[in-house]
Amino acid sequence: MSLRRFSPLAFVPMALLCGLALPAPVKAAPADYPTEELADYVFGCMAANGQTQTALRACSCSIDTIAAKLPFADYERAETVMSMQQIPGGDDRAVLFRTQPLLLAMVDKLKAAQVEAEQKCFPVANGN
Repeated sequence: MSLRRFSPLAFVPMALLCGLALPAPVKAAPADYPTEELADYVFGCMAANGQTQTALRACSCSIDTIAAKLPFADYERAETVMSMQQIPGGDDRAVLFRTQPLLLAMVDKLKAAQVEAEQKCFPVANGN
């Protein structure tokens, strides 16, 4: 006897006919962002915004919005520059990261993506 295989999609019309609610489609993660980086961002974001389902959704939305604006390589470079800018004092290497126009432009691009993500994903905090 052969077993028939059914696609899960075969049950979708029946579910709709029966009035069953289907979950919202899940947006795919940014293709070039490593899962570990996505998780690290979301964990850090949730630590700053609360350990709730609402924060989880907003933080996931935030990194997805940033990823839509910046390829991972650009995000990684800008994050590195921002961390180097935090080195205190007048160390020549640190000063370079605070004054080089190309590096500042990288950071500005990331900050603009972060502002857009904040406005889109945290509407309550923004009064929207």
